[in-house]
Amino acid sequence: MRLTESDRDSALSVSLDSALEAGPSFPPGPSNGHNGVATKSNGFSVPYTNGTSNGVAHAEVDGVASERHGPSSISRVSLPGRTLYDDSYVDREEFVRLVIQSLRDVGYMESAATLEAESGYIMETPEVAEFRRCILDASWNSAELALMRLGVTEGEGLWEAKFLIAKQKYLEYLEAGKTTAALHVLRNELAPLNPELDHLHALSSLMMCSDPAELRHQVGWDGAGGTSRRRLLMDLQRYIPSSVMIPQRRFATLLEQARAYQQSRCLYHNVPLRNQTYSLYTDHMCDRDAFPRVTTAVLSVHEDEVWNLEWSHSGRYLATASKDKTAIIWRVELDRDPRFRVYSPEFTLRDHEYPVGCVSWSLDDSILLTASENRITLWNARTGSRVRTLEQHTEVVTALAWLPDGSGFISGGLDRRIILWDADGKMRDTWARTPIRVTDLMVTPDFTRLVAVGMYDVPSIPQGPAASQDAGGTSGAGAGAGTGAGAAGGASGGRVSETRIIIYDLATKQPESTIRLEGELTSVKISQDSQYALINRASELGPPAEIQLLDLSTEQVVRKYTGHSQAKHVIRSCFGGVEGNFVLSGSEDGNVYIWHRDTGALLEVLSGHGEGSVNSVAWNPVNERMFASCSDDRTVRIWEAPPAEALAAPAVEVDVREHADEQHELESGKGKGKGRWDAAGPSTAASSSGTSMGFGAGAGSSSSPDAESGYGIGSTTALF
Repeated sequence: MRLTESDRDSALSVSLDSALEAGPSFPPGPSNGHNGVATKSNGFSVPYTNGTSNGVAHAEVDGVASERHGPSSISRVSLPGRTLYDDSYVDREEFVRLVIQSLRDVGYMESAATLEAESGYIMETPEVAEFRRCILDASWNSAELALMRLGVTEGEGLWEAKFLIAKQKYLEYLEAGKTTAALHVLRNELAPLNPELDHLHALSSLMMCSDPAELRHQVGWDGAGGTSRRRLLMDLQRYIPSSVMIPQRRFATLLEQARAYQQSRCLYHNVPLRNQTYSLYTDHMCDRDAFPRVTTAVLSVHEDEVWNLEWSHSGRYLATASKDKTAIIWRVELDRDPRFRVYSPEFTLRDHEYPVGCVSWSLDDSILLTASENRITLWNARTGSRVRTLEQHTEVVTALAWLPDGSGFISGGLDRRIILWDADGKMRDTWARTPIRVTDLMVTPDFTRLVAVGMYDVPSIPQGPAASQDAGGTSGAGAGAGTGAGAAGGASGGRVSETRIIIYDLATKQPESTIRLEGELTSVKISQDSQYALINRASELGPPAEIQLLDLSTEQVVRKYTGHSQAKHVIRSCFGGVEGNFVLSGSEDGNVYIWHRDTGALLEVLSGHGEGSVNSVAWNPVNERMFASCSDDRTVRIWEAPPAEALAAPAVEVDVREHADEQHELESGKGKGKGRWDAAGPSTAASSSGTSMGFGAGAGSSSSPDAESGYGIGSTTALF
């Protein structure tokens, strides 16, 4: 948009000597290190005199601005072509107008006016400025007329824009106590636009508000004195051509899109937005060496297979569940250097008659739930004492999930029951008998849905003794992650041939949809935005094992993660890292697998656990560079980024992605027991008192040649 004669006169009237609202108090000096001659960026060298005319220059010597002389007029610079550079597709006018807008946004008003005068482009026409003024000054009648002058034609767009303006006008009259004027707007401006009847009734009911505070609360609106008019301006922007009225902070939006794109291309991205590593000077790329892929501690107190684990919300405690009929609450010294960090068993919860299959922390970390066979036990996590035991389920409890607000929790089991409990363990409500034998469930963080997975009873399979074998027997193995019974749930004679995902409306407890998937479904996790479900699928009799990312809105599988092995055991996966960028899972080959969530690329295959399955994994919710895994080898491993001293050691790196398929196919699990720090066995990591330390000074003896480095490198595929 070029300057007209009147616009040019207006722009040139901005004196460099006038008072500034923000920015430097002197005109810009020579750019790019040149004295009085700058090279234009479109491929043409054009000498100019720093924005002066009539031979009067504002010199700057050694960083000191000289006095200004003569009138402060700006010479117009005419450049050939329309693009920013010779080989660019970026339109010069669009670019310059966005720069002008950005300068104004940050307060460099003088610089913006200078650029308008020098380039011949203006950010917006007087009509746009008038429309903005009308909205911000509440000149509603003039605003509608100004809107039509901006190219908003008759039709749905104009109708919606008029409705938004009239609604703001109506609310402001109500807030000011001008009920008669508000009623006039409702009848003569809003109603004739034929909005939805429910919407019109909702607006009319606002007249019953007793005071302005109640009105603002009912509408979720901050009033005429707040930001509501600026928000209205942003809403109206959708109906005005962007070339006429540039969307607010457009340059910042483009920069954010560039950052998001670079982040999506960064396979190892694990840096929070608050981090200062983002720079406009370079493309963003996270270093693989900062990714958690080495073992920094091995916790080996359990006396049998470890089936499940979960971090507390504070990230300072880790709960583990084992076939040895105990659950352990570990205290983690997050603030200490990983080399000297202590992991101590704070409480060992022993009052279980059967193996423990599930653990779940309350929102404030004061209560830990455990599930053992058909019993749920509430524990005081601060004292280790048992609060109460619940026995309403008649078969194995396979899932425990707290409500997002912490007011209670939900349990599900192989008895096809889903029960809602208060936080103190009182039964609040129950779902109707579900068509699936629930193997796992989760509540979406937005508190709207419950997602359950399980085994579906096909009508051709008779009810009775054969079907009851699906529970996995009476030993509690159905709840266990590494027992060999869990995924299918029991003997093949009564095997269920279908598995289902059921999505329930949390408020009504009615199923919204049922999705059939091939294979045995053993676990489900929900993304923080409540949009995706991560589902483990076993492969004993069906297609190959895979983890599926299900879009809950479209009910379509949008990504699949493969390479691990799962046939007979319950394997639980999770999201991990900043913004849930990674998918993490155990495997029956004894390794931990990590994929990039958006691309499905297999990033790491981490060995280190001994014989048997890695049953469950959990990423620390506070430390984005730490996760834990548990295994049939009776241990829990803590994984973090490699230390600098380990990276400096001579090593031969192996690309795990090249060998992912080979590892998947080997029965024994390639690399298990090879190249691990604990050559003498996992038990060497713990002290006699049961306290496991990061492998620094005082961590105990080890026959491993890597012990002197202070860390146990948990995977030959990670570093060696």
